[in-house]
Amino acid sequence: MTTEKSSLHTRNLHRNPYDFDQLISCVPELKHYVFVNAYETKTINFSLPKAVKLLNQALLLHFYNIKNWDIPETNLCPPIPGRADYIHYIADLLGEQQAEIPTGTSVSGLDIGTGANLVYPLLAHRSYGWKMLGTDIDKSSLENAQRILDENPDLSSAIHLKQQPDSHHIFKNIIEDGDRFTFSMCNPPFHDSEESAMKGNLRKTKNINKSKGKKPLLNFGGQQSELWCEGGEIAFISKMIEESAQYSSQVLWFTCLVSKKDNLPKLNSLLKKVRALDVKTIDMAQGQKVSRMLAWTFVPQKYRKASF
Repeated sequence: MTTEKSSLHTRNLHRNPYDFDQLISCVPELKHYVFVNAYETKTINFSLPKAVKLLNQALLLHFYNIKNWDIPETNLCPPIPGRADYIHYIADLLGEQQAEIPTGTSVSGLDIGTGANLVYPLLAHRSYGWKMLGTDIDKSSLENAQRILDENPDLSSAIHLKQQPDSHHIFKNIIEDGDRFTFSMCNPPFHDSEESAMKGNLRKTKNINKSKGKKPLLNFGGQQSELWCEGGEIAFISKMIEESAQYSSQVLWFTCLVSKKDNLPKLNSLLKKVRALDVKTIDMAQGQKVSRMLAWTFVPQKYRKASF
């Protein structure tokens, strides 16, 4: 099943233009990066890493009460509105079998590749009260994620972290006997090499600046494990699907973002091969950027409860 979408989710708190006066009151340093563009609208230069990070700090503080959020310059700085959309579409998925969207710690989520920014667990818990486990192969990323949790002690009982010791596995070493997760989520590495990642960033920077020849800036940051892996997105998600079958009774819904639409036929074919009982593809859009959430389950419909 495919559901077409053309704008941010209706529950997304970022559907309206940014109120920069409000955001500057949260993070005063942001004012140095705000300007009025040719359309007489306040904005920032999204190709400047510092500006993007300060904007994120303000959004997370104002809308989600996340204090002192910060990441190293080498790590991925995610756009908050798009990340929030993924959470809201998962909520819709979980609410299909019930009268309302499930909230609270009876819902348990697993974030594969949570990164130094910890954004998905933060948004999931603040938006719906869900319990979250964030995993990553990079120790330094998890150390920074833990620092964010330490700055927000009220999150300590709801969000936990776990390192994946083997880059060849996704769920193995993470899901233990007796574990149950209502859903898993992942924003996989898109590129298949560092060179490809740099070329993609150069295109992104040129589009933002609407000019050519400028030195590329990793305006959203990103280390190797966040931006690329051998075989790229298709290889990573294929591995995830194959491994998910081994944990079919421990996760209600497996989900993953798919950036390249052309990858869907192969992924759907693989999902048939591993005998997923239900597969959904939901389109998501933020401005000109279009992505999609691929979701699958091995659980019969009558057993699909959010308290899984």
